[in-house]
Formats: sequence, structure tokens, C-alpha cells
Amino acid sequence: MNLNKVYFKSLIKKELLSDLGKGDLTTELVVPKEIKVRAEIIAKEEQVIAGLEVIKIGFKLLDPKIKVELLILEGKRVKKGEKIAEIAGKASQILKGERTILNFLQRMSGIATLTSNFVRMIEKTKCKILDTRKTTPGLRRLEKYAVKTGGGNNHRFGLYDQVLIKDNHLKIVPKIREAIKRVNSKTSLKVEVEISKMRELKEVLKEKVDMIMLDNMSISRLKKAVDLIKEKDQKIKIEVSGNVTLKKIEKIAQLGVDFISIGALTHSFKSTDLSLEIKEVIK
Repeated sequence: MNLNKVYFKSLIKKELLSDLGKGDLTTELVVPKEIKVRAEIIAKEEQVIAGLEVIKIGFKLLDPKIKVELLILEGKRVKKGEKIAEIAGKASQILKGERTILNFLQRMSGIATLTSNFVRMIEKTKCKILDTRKTTPGLRRLEKYAVKTGGGNNHRFGLYDQVLIKDNHLKIVPKIREAIKRVNSKTSLKVEVEISKMRELKEVLKEKVDMIMLDNMSISRLKKAVDLIKEKDQKIKIEVSGNVTLKKIEKIAQLGVDFISIGALTHSFKSTDLSLEIKEVIK
């Protein structure tokens, strides 16, 4: 997934304007306009970096003459103290963009780091990590990009790009088989069904489905469900979801499931620690 630069630029511009308002009062009162500096963005802890493009776009929006040199590649896991980028230009413009640019970078790197931690736990299996639609309003594309940067994969982007019959659908149309038949009669799109009970699974397996999501099941129940699905049809893809942690994920992946979706990647991540430090005043 490539980040849409037009989308990203509009997002950064909006946040810069929101932060600046009528102007950076402190910088305008303290820092002479002509002063130029050299600054560095430094990792204050180990992390996977995502969103390097924000550094270039953000500072160029403030001043096209600002020079930005990226010192690492997108998606690299860096160590504490490692330099991410060098920036040179008017001090006043660099200070204006500092917090907004770091906010984006730290947030995206937090998501990429958490995703990478999960991916590393199951790298010896065939299982893939998926994100969810549990994203920050207005930031879905950005957050899903960060998941990809961390080595994960994107589930559906919205309600428009995949059929997924969930629990609330089945509270309205309680017969699972009827719901599946309705979908299959109206579209040739792939069909996924979410289930949380074995009796639901047995009903689903009587119809044509492409993927089954096993939601909030214990390891022992997951094993029974996976065995039942594989016995019925080896082609059906299996997704596991619900309260997946770093402690449990390896055991789940070893059951032979295809995907594990984790909402926490985009709703419970911790922003990473990065700082912008002025290293030199250029006369």
C-alpha cells in the first residue's frame, strides 16, 4: 500500500494550520527571522519508523527552502539514539512544524512498531496479521499504511470493499444460512462470516463461504473449530479475532489459521518517543 501524497499533504496542512492559528507567538517574539539552524530527528527508544514522508512534506509546506535529508529507509527498526533525519533552514519555520510533524511520525511509528512486534512472534508460521476498521476518525488510510509498514496486512478499508456477515447482522436476520444464501444470490464477491459458537460454525459450513472469522474463542475451542473447518473444506480461509495478545498469538498461529486480525494495532498502540533537536545555529 502506497501512501497517497495528496491525501497526506492535505492532512498535514490541516494540522499545521490548526496548531499555528494566528502564529507561533513565542518563536516570533524570541527568534530572529533570519536565523538558520541545523536540526536532527532522533529516536529516543527502539522502534520501527513509519511516516518519513511527513518530514519532507511538513517542512516544505512551511518553507520550500528547508532542506530535509532522510537518513534511514521507511519501515526500518532503529535503535535508541539513532538519527532519523537532518533538517536545515530558517529556525522559525522548523520550530513551527516541530510538534505537528513529530505527532504524525510518533503515531505512525507506534502503530508500525506494535504491528512488527506481533509479526515477529509468528514469522515461522504461514499466518498473516490483519488490521481492522477500529481506526481514529479521519486517519484510517494513514493508520492502515503504518500497519503495512510494520509488516502487517490490511483487512477491508470500509463497508464497501468486502462482504463480512457479523453478529449484529445475525441479530436482525438470525438464521445464518439464510443470510449467507441472500448474499450468494446477489453477488459473486467473496463472503466472510463471523462466528463465536461451534453451533454457528456447523451451520455456516453447510453453505458456500470463502472465509470464516472465529471471534473471541479460547485456544482449545479454536483448535476444535479449525479442525472442523479443515475437515469440511481445505479451501476456506480462517481468520481469528478478539483479545489477541503478544502472549497468545504464537499459539493461535500454530493452529494453522490463515489470518489473525488485531484491533489493538490502531486503537491501543503507544506512540513512540522521537525528538527534534537543534544541533547548530548557522550564521
